[in-house]
Amino acid sequence: MRIVRLPGIHHDANATLLIGKNSAMLIDSGTAWYQLLQEERIRGQLGESISLSKIILTSRRYPFSGGAKALSESFGIPVFIHETAQLSLESGDFFTTWANRYDSDMPVLSTSAINFSEALRLDDSLIELLETPGPSSDNISVHIPSAKTIIAGALFPRADRPLRWDVPTGNLIQGIESLRLIQSLRPVKLVPMHGPILQGEEHIFSTIERHCEALESIVTNDGVAPRAWPRSAPTSLWCEPVPSWPRTEKEQTD
Repeated sequence: MRIVRLPGIHHDANATLLIGKNSAMLIDSGTAWYQLLQEERIRGQLGESISLSKIILTSRRYPFSGGAKALSESFGIPVFIHETAQLSLESGDFFTTWANRYDSDMPVLSTSAINFSEALRLDDSLIELLETPGPSSDNISVHIPSAKTIIAGALFPRADRPLRWDVPTGNLIQGIESLRLIQSLRPVKLVPMHGPILQGEEHIFSTIERHCEALESIVTNDGVAPRAWPRSAPTSLWCEPVPSWPRTEKEQTD
């Protein structure tokens, strides 16, 4: 199985293709702004012999889900999401999806609920869908044990950006618990919401540790972030620490 990150454009979250011998699945779609480009990138990776079978959304938020309707219709495939997020997408609710914060409409999308007890496979590889609330109640992460890879989405915005919890259905305590869960799996590759894949077991472990320690200190401060941290933009799904955290392993060790 190949794992291909399709880098997020502008406000888009990263999308990830899991590509098998004959079929593939897409994790997250990005916004509705670049859906034609996204389709072109997907078809370019799949070629003529591999078909896209499904889309799995890790969050109902617009940067992850906005382009799913167009891609679903173009490829003729179903979209799966946490059951608590279905109503938001099927009603085109631009408040709970945050599409309104991007001055965008939310395409009305029919979805299927993820069955977390069902084993999902691509070729011989197991794909585990994990409930990882924190940035929202419907947030999930994707774990590919054979590749020691986790697609974390909004739970892990970037190495230098911890998740936000002060958003609808966000929960700081659950966010820490979810981060500890993916840390315990000891991945060697981690796909964040934005930016390049993090690589190296110890680098990923220590980076998640930094996120957890910062969030745990906020818990002890009654959920209030440090005053030095600037207020995130209305569209941000992350916090901006001050002073800045390192973005890469090299910056971390310098």
